[in-house]
Amino acid sequence: MLCRVGQIRRCAASLSQSINQVAASRQKHTLPDLTYDYGALEPHINAEIMQLHHSKHHATYVNNLNVTEEKYQEALAKGDVTAQVALQPALKFNGGGHINHTIFWTNLSPNGGGEPQGELMEAIKRDFGSFQKMKEKMSAATVAVQGSGWGWLGYEKESGRLRIAACANQDPLQGSTGLIPLLGIDVWEHAYYLQYKNVRPDYVKAIWNVINWENVSERLQTAKK
Repeated sequence: MLCRVGQIRRCAASLSQSINQVAASRQKHTLPDLTYDYGALEPHINAEIMQLHHSKHHATYVNNLNVTEEKYQEALAKGDVTAQVALQPALKFNGGGHINHTIFWTNLSPNGGGEPQGELMEAIKRDFGSFQKMKEKMSAATVAVQGSGWGWLGYEKESGRLRIAACANQDPLQGSTGLIPLLGIDVWEHAYYLQYKNVRPDYVKAIWNVINWENVSERLQTAKK
């Protein structure tokens, strides 16, 4: 009987370990591939910036997020609330960095620029008066970010309206404001300094030439469901 109990316990322990390993593997975040080459957005964003931004900066957020989540799972298993609280800033920063950049890459396209079409354009006209007014308002909010952060066009589900917001550091839009992100402009210096130096307005002006309005439109459709 004791042998059987011991065997059951060993099996249970082994099963628990396997479940934890599977859960851990599913929770691993990875750096998303770009659908275009690093140099594809030139002359508006040069290849060196894109390579460093994607393969170094975004990759660091992903790696740090995975490490932090592992530590958080350990703290949960131990019931260590102090450690869980201490890890929250790292989760927010690295998790937000991963979320924001994953959206950002798809918001850009070598075939982008121009103006949106269809339902997105109608929503922009309704909520801002015109595309040009929306562009000016979002550009101003983005340029005005103090230090590092993001400018966003988001969807407010309760009202069904488009809104413009700015978030500091890597704070994720939805987690910070409740708005569903449609279009984000990264104004951390690593996104533009090698090309535009400290002239952030020139970078923000240039990035409209590579905005992927099809992606923004698709995000609006998904947000409205």
